[in-house]
Amino acid sequence: MCGIIAYTGHRPATPIIIEGLKRLEYRGYDSAGIAFCLQNKLSVIKTEGKLSNLEQKLNSQEVLLNTSGIGHTRWATHGLPTTQNAHPHLSQNGRFALVHNGIIENFKELKKDLISKGITFTSDTDTEVLVQLIAYYVDKGNSILQAIQKSLNQVKGSYAFALIECSQPQTIWAGRCSSPLILGKGQGENFIASDIPAFLPYTKEVIFLEDYEIAEITPSQIKLFSLSHLTPIARETVLIHWDIQAAQKEGYKHFMLKEIFEQPQVIENCLRGRIDASKQTIIIPELNDIPIPSRLKIVACGTSYHAGLWAKYLLEDIAKIPVEVEIASEFRYRESLLDRDSWVMVISQSGETADTLAGLRLAKEKKATVIGLCNVIGSSIARESDITIYTQAGPEISVASTKAMCSQMITLLLLTLFWAKQKQIISQQTINSFIKQLVTLPEQLKNNLTAYHQKAKELTPKYAWAKSFFYLGRGIYYPLALEGALKLKEISYIHAEGYAAGEMKHGPIALIDPEFPTFALAPKDNLLPKIKSNLQEVQARGGKIIALTEPDALLNVDDTWFMPRSQHPFTSFFVLPALQLFAYETAIYLGKDVDQPRNLAKSVTVE
Repeated sequence: MCGIIAYTGHRPATPIIIEGLKRLEYRGYDSAGIAFCLQNKLSVIKTEGKLSNLEQKLNSQEVLLNTSGIGHTRWATHGLPTTQNAHPHLSQNGRFALVHNGIIENFKELKKDLISKGITFTSDTDTEVLVQLIAYYVDKGNSILQAIQKSLNQVKGSYAFALIECSQPQTIWAGRCSSPLILGKGQGENFIASDIPAFLPYTKEVIFLEDYEIAEITPSQIKLFSLSHLTPIARETVLIHWDIQAAQKEGYKHFMLKEIFEQPQVIENCLRGRIDASKQTIIIPELNDIPIPSRLKIVACGTSYHAGLWAKYLLEDIAKIPVEVEIASEFRYRESLLDRDSWVMVISQSGETADTLAGLRLAKEKKATVIGLCNVIGSSIARESDITIYTQAGPEISVASTKAMCSQMITLLLLTLFWAKQKQIISQQTINSFIKQLVTLPEQLKNNLTAYHQKAKELTPKYAWAKSFFYLGRGIYYPLALEGALKLKEISYIHAEGYAAGEMKHGPIALIDPEFPTFALAPKDNLLPKIKSNLQEVQARGGKIIALTEPDALLNVDDTWFMPRSQHPFTSFFVLPALQLFAYETAIYLGKDVDQPRNLAKSVTVE
């Protein structure tokens, strides 16, 4: 939630900060602002609404003079999305400006105490408490580092922040706890950001700030300190191999559409180094010499939860490993019967999802072995898991996740085959068949995406009037029905529910009428007769039906969307983009903001 970018160096800072904010706007877009020092005085410029509003407000003649500053794009948690509540926030004495991601859970108590000491607040945010607290301790004679330490020791909750002070315009302080913050190391310039794409045009060398650490950066150096004793910390830089083009639209109207069409390449990337076609083997080096779990608990949120639920069917069917899949926000708040023999897999695109990260830490407290499946190198989940497997999807910018789920599914399929082969319960002939289909899958998918997109455009005007939608699937397609409903809700704001098709008659069928359409996932498999029966029940009540199926399935419905014939479980990779494109085109038809849907942010780093 929210995006931070800070710069100190030799270039004009404001254009770099604005450029970085544009790359972070997927993290929040309720309001935006920047702060910088000129002639030992802090200037703060901020506004509600999109980043374009901030750009219009900036006075270019003034702001181009500064060579350091901090910026923020907000997803509101405490306080309405107004200019008053936008970041950066100033201390009462005018010396400090601060931007912050996360939630300070005890801000009301801290605020009450500061007010009793004569400090006046100008916003409704929790963030302002932190800048006022730091300024208070500096006024009491502490150094800035000491003031930060004392303030953070009083704070409960999560935070990532960047702080500037008017008398030291080239120095920026930062800290983090349970909210991501990354440092970029340049030549005569350094950066702080919530996510790597913010400064990727300028450097690929990064330092990952850990929880309970403070950074002090100037154009020439980056210093790290432990929060507990303010002792210096040595940390090596990591080289990032993305290029900035991977995080740009490349001619597509929206990032979401670009990322849907990137899925064939994502599959190739996921397979690279993990399949030896000449030897017909699956290679997952991270799991070499690692025991095979006798049972597995998968913990995730949102789209990643759906990917985990999809994998449950494979792991139990092919690898014969019993699997439980849990929503992270539920898992973390109940008694979990884990011990040192337990295996937990946490799945998160960003590697920073707050509830999933908390679930990981709970599992480690119980001495369980944790496998982290994530996309972002150096993320908290990647660093804290016992075993980390990267999905290799590249940067995903659109708030509605698309290619990330595809990459998770491919990686989970490879994991299933790897364990099944290790257990010697799958024949080499079957492995050969899977590998052959995996290798040809990217090209097959690529050849169908344009036709899929056109079909979505054709169907959208016929169904965009709907106020509600059912998505039905059976077996491995039930999790995909959940994902299809989620995508439609996220970006078109049409209410949608995913159901296991057999459950429809146990209550939900009462909602069916001519104005309540159904999107059915109906591949030609052994469950197709059951799906047909469910759809007849819908038709008997006047419900309209879109069926995603194969040409020889012989379904009599209102609209048929044909996908290429493929074998289980590869049909899933043709179902997924159809669901995504239908949601995308519905949102476009209704005039919605596809990449930045209301009330949502890309990475949920707060509860």
